[in-house]
Amino acid sequence: MKRILAVLLLLAAFVPSVASAASRDICGPAAPGFARCYAKVDSRASLRANGYSPADLRSAYRLPGTGGASETIAIVDAGDAPTAEADLAVYRQTYGLPPCTTANGCFRKVNQRGQTAPLPPRRGGWQVEIALDLDLASAACSECRILLVEGDDASFEALGASVDTAVKLGATIVSNSYGAPESRRSAELAAHYRHPGVAIVASTGDGGFATPNFPAVYSSVIAVGGTSLSKADNARGWTESVWQGASSGCSAWVAKPAWQKDPNCPGRTVADVAAVADPATGPAVYETAILRGWAALGGTSASAPFIAGVIALAGHHDQYPDASRLYSGKLNDVVGGNNVQFEECGGDYLCTGVPGYDGPTGNGTPDGLAAF
Repeated sequence: MKRILAVLLLLAAFVPSVASAASRDICGPAAPGFARCYAKVDSRASLRANGYSPADLRSAYRLPGTGGASETIAIVDAGDAPTAEADLAVYRQTYGLPPCTTANGCFRKVNQRGQTAPLPPRRGGWQVEIALDLDLASAACSECRILLVEGDDASFEALGASVDTAVKLGATIVSNSYGAPESRRSAELAAHYRHPGVAIVASTGDGGFATPNFPAVYSSVIAVGGTSLSKADNARGWTESVWQGASSGCSAWVAKPAWQKDPNCPGRTVADVAAVADPATGPAVYETAILRGWAALGGTSASAPFIAGVIALAGHHDQYPDASRLYSGKLNDVVGGNNVQFEECGGDYLCTGVPGYDGPTGNGTPDGLAAF
């Protein structure tokens, strides 16, 4: 039975997402040894420009509008986005966020070796991924400095080297919105995502309940799942449920961390924490090279840089050798919904939003900064 389940979960990683019915992937399938970005765009034209603003997200997660000025969030992606700084300027000006430019020292873009030139060639949809990452990090922490590190390509060698470079250049939090299903080779790359004193954040992916993805599955990484976020007539003013696309799973290769106590997975379980990821209820993003302007985007590519910004706001980046800090604080418990797309899990917490810990959303979503 366990062998059958393992085969089904492996197949699930290659089945098109049910959640894609109203959205499409920005990046296509990746070849072995390469990562896919997890950005998604809402495909319904009426919603394309109506995503949540930074003020909406601060309201939903009770976040302050200031803080994090001493923090540097590194965004690691593949290929160059020539319009990244200009697009970010439009986003920040539109929503009244302070400028973040090369000229004022807030923004810096380098290649995977830490140099400003030569920059790598463009890598298709990764330009949109970069815009999403920059905008969501800004939405959470508008006073943070931003370091964009562009890998030569989407190979894990290039992306891992980019993470190492980000840390060498002084990043205090590193956000990674990409991945691939874990495998025997995952262990070879783990050191790139283990930097004590620096918080390493990664998207869990957009494939529902399946084989977990790396780098999110590493025990040194804060694995960020996803929710559907909607305004509501309640005390919070918002409601959340599991986004069906949010990946979760039980690792066959990474041992159970001592700080993770869920009963039905003998290995590392993802996720640890979550935030908005459903492109149908997603944030507004500005990008001109491919999207030609505003769009409502999502995927756990949105939730990871946002959580990176929340960690920066709280100012405790040096307390994240792993995600254990997030297993004792107060978060919004996400109850309801599931991420079943291919393999049924019988309503188990590994695929369903239940009270307390669950796979798709971990311990929940930010409720202010106390848990961070």
